[in-house]
Amino acid sequence: MRIPGPEPRADGGVGAITAAGGLHTYQLRLHAEYGPVVRFQLPGSETAVSVADPVLLEATAHIDKRPERLFEFLAPLCEAGNLQVLDAEEHTPWRRLLLSVLAGRPSHERHFARFTELTTALADRWAERGVHEPVALQKDLTALTLRMICRFALGGDVPDSDRVIAAFEDVLTEYLGRLYQAPVPGTPEERAVRADEALALLRATVDGVVAARGSGGRADTSDLIGALVEAGESPARIRDTVMVTLLAAHHTTGVAVSWTLYLLGQHPEVAERVADELDRVLGDRPAPDYADLRQLTRLDMALKESMRLYPPGPYGARETTEALVLGDYEIPAGATVFYPFWAVHMNPDHWPEPERFLPERFTPAEVAKRPKLAYVPFGIGPRGCEGAALAMVEAELVLAVLLKRFRFRPVPGHEVEPVERFVLWAADDIRMTLHPRGTEGEPTR
Repeated sequence: MRIPGPEPRADGGVGAITAAGGLHTYQLRLHAEYGPVVRFQLPGSETAVSVADPVLLEATAHIDKRPERLFEFLAPLCEAGNLQVLDAEEHTPWRRLLLSVLAGRPSHERHFARFTELTTALADRWAERGVHEPVALQKDLTALTLRMICRFALGGDVPDSDRVIAAFEDVLTEYLGRLYQAPVPGTPEERAVRADEALALLRATVDGVVAARGSGGRADTSDLIGALVEAGESPARIRDTVMVTLLAAHHTTGVAVSWTLYLLGQHPEVAERVADELDRVLGDRPAPDYADLRQLTRLDMALKESMRLYPPGPYGARETTEALVLGDYEIPAGATVFYPFWAVHMNPDHWPEPERFLPERFTPAEVAKRPKLAYVPFGIGPRGCEGAALAMVEAELVLAVLLKRFRFRPVPGHEVEPVERFVLWAADDIRMTLHPRGTEGEPTR
């Protein structure tokens, strides 16, 4: 049976994607019109099939190959080969090494106190501003999570995080613009110079932090650099791994926390239930211990529901190495299988009233009713996000500290519009006012 989808366009589909506001919204429209499996044009791929049915996704979960052309925009970050498209033979041991650090409880616990200090420092700075000056959540929280992942990966801080974040944005904007032929300010020469300068800054920053660690003795394998050194990785591969890890971790975690606070600000009754739980679990303590996170079930559900509605990374992709049958359709070898996480999360067959913010969807009983891949904020299979466990620890800690201390309210008249910028960003940030909670856990009235 022929896979349904829009008629081919002479521009290779670029115009349709641009008109929709990016791939994430384009996928929502495609699946609403054509069903759970859609054939469409994707720049960089001759045959692309998007799958929004979590049951059918299971038949693709074993694929361990990414389409190289779709990830070319990340190649400039790497000197020893694009880490996003390593072949399976090289990718498997590299992934195993990353998981040994990023997913390991010992390394999480080792850095937890420092993460708490960094978060508390941000909360202190916000408190000094008072209730009349809104905060820009995504700007401040991505800076915070960059500092956190630098501490985790490198054992130190980035001296000028604002410049580093801006450099990441310059590189991504330029290379994503090339991939999708999207309009980017400036002439091609100006953009190339800006991207080259940004990349040089990023590499110098990483080199500087790595050099500051010094050398001598057996490496501490509970942090990323130590594990890479101990495994005998080359200097270029160590730098590449750190660069990609910083990029992925600081954007996605900061954005996930921002969207969660935004949704809780729109649903103060849910926020109060989360705050009540924090008061019950933490008492008078301003921040959780690592072991406390397991007891923060309402907070955990609110975070997961926000990542359902606003998945930090809105899509993924694999390349078939052999023909694949998905329901009534056959996908040829060499095709791009596109994972539209946002469309999967908005599938009404598995998420009734999908646009509503309902954290109770993530009680154990409700989770058991759904297919495993109905919720995929970190991707699936052997190319899923290695830092998922660390991201959840960071996000829950940050939310716990901030929600124990503040109530968040939307700024009247400020429109929050999700846009595609490598992650699911807000076009003009998410601006909110902060209201200190009263003593003994009671909100200030």
